[in-house]
Amino acid sequence: MTIEDLALYFTKGLGSRGAAHLVDHFGSAERIYEASLSELINDAGLRPEIAERIVAHEGTREAEQEIKYCQRHDIRIISATDKEYPEALRATIDRPHILFVMGNVEALGKQCLAMVGTREITPSGIHSANILIKDLGEQVDNLCIVSGLAYGIDICAHRTALECGMQTVGVLAHGLDRIYPSVHRTTAASMVRQGGLLTEYMSGTTPEKLNFVRRNRIVAGMSDATIVVESASRGGALITAELAESYHRDVFAFPGRVSDKYSEGCNRLIKTNRATLIQSAEDMLLAMRWPNPLASNATPVQ
Repeated sequence: MTIEDLALYFTKGLGSRGAAHLVDHFGSAERIYEASLSELINDAGLRPEIAERIVAHEGTREAEQEIKYCQRHDIRIISATDKEYPEALRATIDRPHILFVMGNVEALGKQCLAMVGTREITPSGIHSANILIKDLGEQVDNLCIVSGLAYGIDICAHRTALECGMQTVGVLAHGLDRIYPSVHRTTAASMVRQGGLLTEYMSGTTPEKLNFVRRNRIVAGMSDATIVVESASRGGALITAELAESYHRDVFAFPGRVSDKYSEGCNRLIKTNRATLIQSAEDMLLAMRWPNPLASNATPVQ
């Protein structure tokens, strides 16, 4: 990451997709700041007011301040051109150009599996998530569980991964100067030691509603597959599944009784062929064509 990469992040009106477009067009953030106003407008298609901000290096001062903050708090700043940036996420059209990471950056390069679902998790959902993660942890090397550190399925997945000695990464909808919800602070601290926390948001960014929707694209984008454990007919988990499908990633869902509120979303994903039905780790391993040395010992979770 260069200061030019971060300065793009702080350029008003550019946004993640705009920054990614410019880096793709010019080849590097440094080259963008060497470009003329004419090149930025006529060749790269920028609006004149945004091009003028780049020529004036308007984001540089804020970038310098953020770098100092991150250095004081052991936060890594990774740009989409860095080798540490998750390859799966780099392939998405709406990738964030900058990631702020606390913890083990190497966890981002592992085989990642997203686990999402309702915040109103049921005992059945807890059981399904726990058994699946434990079985996968025994059968797949270098697997990292990705979720959003929220109530329900998210925190269940993170905690089970930690208990199994697996890497787990939480994608946050705010800056790394806080943990939301605060009751998950202890789990988050363990994740920093055994995985990590990441966000596209600078320090001081509060957990606004839109941020949670946007962070779903990172959960889906950095993962080889997404598993929906439980979901009502509407919710963030279904948005994540839709995003994963748009990235041409595998989506799996646990089935449930037709009368169960928090199985409605999963059942509909399966019914409309937008997710593959799974009941065990073996089901997922077969669908993903991952090595499955202990297939005969796989445990059905329902």
